[in-house]
Amino acid sequence: MASGSKPQDQVYPPRLLRAESAARYLGMGTRTFLRLVAEGKLPKPKRIGGVVAWDRYRLDAFVDDSDEDVMDNTVDRLLKEADD
Repeated sequence: MASGSKPQDQVYPPRLLRAESAARYLGMGTRTFLRLVAEGKLPKPKRIGGVVAWDRYRLDAFVDDSDEDVMDNTVDRLLKEADD
């Protein structure tokens, strides 16, 4: 820890992401993200005290373990379009 910094000054990435942030994290629009969740192609959210959010680790694990091409990966799509 840097001199003078306090533990409460440390910044951590959020563990839970609301729909908009989770969609952005996966590189897709919120409507696409919610549709894929409703279709069971992406993990269901957690509900904690009335807050609906997705666990970032579960999203990572799903993407790492998924054999199905369920992601509309914006970066891959743009790279492919640039090659054409």
